[in-house]
Amino acid sequence: MSVNRFSPEKYHQFTIVGVAGQVVGHIRVKPSSVLWSPKNSKVWYGLLLDRFATLMEENGTRQSK
Repeated sequence: MSVNRFSPEKYHQFTIVGVAGQVVGHIRVKPSSVLWSPKNSKVWYGLLLDRFATLMEENGTRQSK
């Protein structure tokens, strides 16, 4: 029996691209938080998931699937 296994990912990262194809920024989704980094930045700004949920419920617009 093999003891090797795949390590789970610690986060999912997405690049946000504008209409003209330019990079706007990056979003990183972690199990406990959501992070944002503007283009060409080494600084990340984050919100804990519960704060993000509150922010979206209070300020977000309702979407259909």
